[in-house]
Amino acid sequence: MVEARARGYFGIGAEGVSKSANIGALLRTGHAFGAAFCFTIGTGWDSRAARTADTADTPSHVPMWRYPTLAEVSLPRGCALVGIELLDDAIDLPSFRHPLNAAYVLGPERAGLSDALLERCDHVIRIPTRFSLNLAVAGALVLYDRLLQHGRFADRPVGSGGPTEALPPTGHGAPRFRKTIPDWLHADAKKP
Repeated sequence: MVEARARGYFGIGAEGVSKSANIGALLRTGHAFGAAFCFTIGTGWDSRAARTADTADTPSHVPMWRYPTLAEVSLPRGCALVGIELLDDAIDLPSFRHPLNAAYVLGPERAGLSDALLERCDHVIRIPTRFSLNLAVAGALVLYDRLLQHGRFADRPVGSGGPTEALPPTGHGAPRFRKTIPDWLHADAKKP
């Protein structure tokens, strides 16, 4: 399950996208990867039409913020805004270190993110492709890359195939007691 493996939190959203099915697919993608919230900026989409692509009914399970304008956007403190845009000076996704807490935002395929939003972004990244991708596909690639960085998975093998070693168990340290340690917790004692 994603929530058990991923560190930090993220949200995903779109600016100026008018196709409800594209927004629905993006919301479903965010929900599948464990988004803490979803948002839209200046989009005129129909939530009923979006449900044709969002069969997981994301707005019923994940907080959904609809901002009419960029000026109204409010993100949690410490949350970096990351624009996803096919710009020459953007950071290539394979070279990008994802912030622990981030809000990813995409724009429409033809127009892209507004200049005002790009200026507000803490980071702008690009998926190194020849041309723009569908909104949900681009979102899925970025969120998968985030999961690879912030998730907890076994190392990949040098050759083809899956991991050769099991993922080591998470170490949480020994329990702490305010008084004396119960006798049954000593290594040689049997549990009652």
